[in-house]
Amino acid sequence: MSYLTRAPIILDELLATVSSPECGGTCVFLGTVRDGPDEHGVTAIEYSAYEEMVEGELGRIVTEVGERWSGARVAVRHRLGLIPVGEASIAIVAAAPHRAHAFEACRYVIEEVKRRVPVWKKELRADGSETWVDPSGRPTVRPSDLPTHV
Repeated sequence: MSYLTRAPIILDELLATVSSPECGGTCVFLGTVRDGPDEHGVTAIEYSAYEEMVEGELGRIVTEVGERWSGARVAVRHRLGLIPVGEASIAIVAAAPHRAHAFEACRYVIEEVKRRVPVWKKELRADGSETWVDPSGRPTVRPSDLPTHV
């Protein structure tokens, strides 16, 4: 199963993936591209990644959910490419026998994605400017953006 997509996320597919008669609670998290007061006119975000590494790390996170919460099932999709304001860039669906575990598993996945998964994002703004931002939300510079000479 691929965790990355360049197409809009289809939530029904993720819900079907985790659906089980044993699961009484399902939690959905959608991370959407926003343009609030702190975003300074964001019109879209361009996501890029070292795809093989991201796929591997997301697979490990999904495995960890099953180990931490017995009977829990999780589906994750992260978009790459240009995503306009208002569209989802990540979706996480967690189902578990009990609702508390579904919530905990869903939260665990997004926090680990932010902490461990190497996905870069470049904010595109209405004024034409662009800013690279690390997963924690702080402005950052990718290694490829550094000067090659000193």
